[in-house]
Amino acid sequence: MTTTDTLPSTTASSSVILFPGPSAFQPHSPPPPQPPPSSQPCSVTRRRPPIRLTTEFDSDSSLFFHKVSSKLFNGLAKLKLSFRNTSVGEVVDPQVSIVTKHVNVHYDVVERNALFNGFFDVGPNLKINAAHDLKNNKKNEMYRPRVGLFTRNFSVQYYLKEKDVEVKGSVHVGSGLQLRAAHNSKAQQGEVTLVANLSNPGYQVELASPVPSIGLPRATLKFPCGEVSVEEKEDEEVKRILSVNGVVKGSILNGFCTALYKDENLNLRYSYKDDEISFIPSISLPSNAVSCAFKRRFSPSDKLSYWYNFDSNYWSTVYKHTVGKDYKFKAGYDSEIRLGWASLWVGDEGGKAKTAPKKMKVQFMLQVPQDDIKSSVLMFRVKKRWDI
Repeated sequence: MTTTDTLPSTTASSSVILFPGPSAFQPHSPPPPQPPPSSQPCSVTRRRPPIRLTTEFDSDSSLFFHKVSSKLFNGLAKLKLSFRNTSVGEVVDPQVSIVTKHVNVHYDVVERNALFNGFFDVGPNLKINAAHDLKNNKKNEMYRPRVGLFTRNFSVQYYLKEKDVEVKGSVHVGSGLQLRAAHNSKAQQGEVTLVANLSNPGYQVELASPVPSIGLPRATLKFPCGEVSVEEKEDEEVKRILSVNGVVKGSILNGFCTALYKDENLNLRYSYKDDEISFIPSISLPSNAVSCAFKRRFSPSDKLSYWYNFDSNYWSTVYKHTVGKDYKFKAGYDSEIRLGWASLWVGDEGGKAKTAPKKMKVQFMLQVPQDDIKSSVLMFRVKKRWDI
């Protein structure tokens, strides 16, 4: 018998896995190369604060007025510079200001004077206000050196230069009843006011008396269509007399009527307005001075106004034509001063240069005297803003 050597057969059940997954003998792909370090230093971009420059020229005064402002520290503070230029280039009245939410500083370069104002919220109902003028400059009397304490119903202000104290306060005594008081320590004067809101809405009674008292308190009754007050006043012939003042308003004949009585003079005024016509007559008694105003709108861009005083025979008229909101033409005549005039506006008359075309406002004014046409005057005013 012949014997044949055979290799043993291998099946899936008897196979042995020595290296699971990819073969360990397979070469690995090299890792990607690292980018070389940048040789340029890291740069930090700093944006320059925006600057706003506004220049205004008035031909009547021949002066240039300049204002420069810029917001600093991401809007936390604002720096302002203003000055004027004469026709010969002289700088007049330079001012520098720093404005923040709680502190304002104004410096006058010529006077070398600084004005400080501070506003601080100590609590939800408590505020401190202070102002100081280094040199007590008379040119800026509105900035009186002071320290103030303000609460919801009470305030105290002390003026350093005058050594004066002003105290004000109010208290709700009950439902619909309020008591207000004010006192000035230097003048030794004050006022006490009692306010009562009546049950009907729109009705209110006030009784006010000076301190020290020198007579009857002033009584005022307020109602939905007006108010009436009665108080004592001194007179040359009679020492103390009662004076009545009041105003009453109401709708009559599709219009609005107003009656004003003050110092024994009564003024009656009626006003009727619709989309095309305005008619406003008025009369004053006992002087019997009568005047009348009439306005006619021909289109949304054309309007004519006329005013006549029957007592003096003076009259005036104005014609206005607009093109959008940025262009306006006016022409008129005033018989009292015997002057004719015409003006042309580029930019909103009451607006800012920011909203005008190309951020520039221009006004031309021509004045023609009736008695001397040769002395006619052409004036103009220009205001331009640059955002740098």
